[in-house]
Amino acid sequence: MTDLLRQEIATAANTLVVKVGTRVLTRENGQLDPGQIAGLVEQVNQVITSGRRVVLVSSGAVGAGMGRLGLQRRPEDLAHLQAVAAVGQSVLVEAYERSLRMHDRHAAQVLLTAEDLEHRPRYLNARNTILTLLELGAVPVINENDTVAVDELQTTFGDNDRLAAIVTNLIQAPLLVLLSDVDGLYDGDPAQPGRRVIPTVKRLDQSVFDLARDRSDGLSKGGMSSKLRAARLATGGGENVIIAGGRTPNVLTRIIAAEPLGTLFLAQGQMVAARKRWIGFAVQPRGRLCLDAGARRAVERDGCSLLPIGVLQAEGQFGKGDVVALQGPDGVEFARGLTNYGTDDIRRIKGLRTDQIAQALGHCPYDEVVHRDNMVITT
Repeated sequence: MTDLLRQEIATAANTLVVKVGTRVLTRENGQLDPGQIAGLVEQVNQVITSGRRVVLVSSGAVGAGMGRLGLQRRPEDLAHLQAVAAVGQSVLVEAYERSLRMHDRHAAQVLLTAEDLEHRPRYLNARNTILTLLELGAVPVINENDTVAVDELQTTFGDNDRLAAIVTNLIQAPLLVLLSDVDGLYDGDPAQPGRRVIPTVKRLDQSVFDLARDRSDGLSKGGMSSKLRAARLATGGGENVIIAGGRTPNVLTRIIAAEPLGTLFLAQGQMVAARKRWIGFAVQPRGRLCLDAGARRAVERDGCSLLPIGVLQAEGQFGKGDVVALQGPDGVEFARGLTNYGTDDIRRIKGLRTDQIAQALGHCPYDEVVHRDNMVITT
């Protein structure tokens, strides 16, 4: 059975980003499951043969390293985590390459950190590299560079989910597929009888996040909350997202055939321009600006720039040109943008009219705190 909306999305999906979770790729003892990887690669090959391109964002490096080293528990200290990830990364890409070679294709390992994508030149270089690999017919296998990432390894829930969403925005892939050990987003606790997978989510609001049920087994970092945050990032950039069971037989080929598997999260609004994707969805804000209700309406609804008169408070330490989050009086973020002023200057001019900036600072380099052209609405 096919779905007309999914048929339209599948037809337009000339490029897929597929994120594969640790539990999908490993056995219960944490070691990589070669049969599972071979089955996934078989599906990837079929999708590519259909005329589409596929980018894999693959978890499993720490799990693979645990299996290779005979460890039963995920290490807790950073040095051992990084060492296990280093061992596992070679095991992981070797498994992909071995399976892809059976189809006359090759894996191309790409290791990234959040910092790589927060610097505009490196962000663009990563984009060009991935697109060139696709032109050459290789399958990019992207993972977070756990051997050098620090904060990411200590985060409770999966940075690779976020990484997959950023990569989706980075290359403007129309569809992100998050393959998990659950079949999608349930309408309640999936352990309870009678609960069902929600087929389509049109708006990803707090009521949807309240449905997330996460568990931790010491092997995987990801969870449904992480996947929902990733879905919000990707759909905010104009892409569609599907969360589905990674162990469902032929899940990728069936998704491309428009079968109603998993939960579909619909793109919100129009596609976002490439530069604004970087501002809104790749860079972590260096600070936050709290706006009054009138300024929020002007920015969010009327398409205006942010003027100092509408700023109530500046939080964090940031400089000119940094990305800052904009939030309303309720403390909820609704936009991000490049600030024209650093923290100290904003604290001196907040609440002032534009014609009062020069008196407060001794000069007036900009009328706007954040210009509309350098701003993205994220809600």
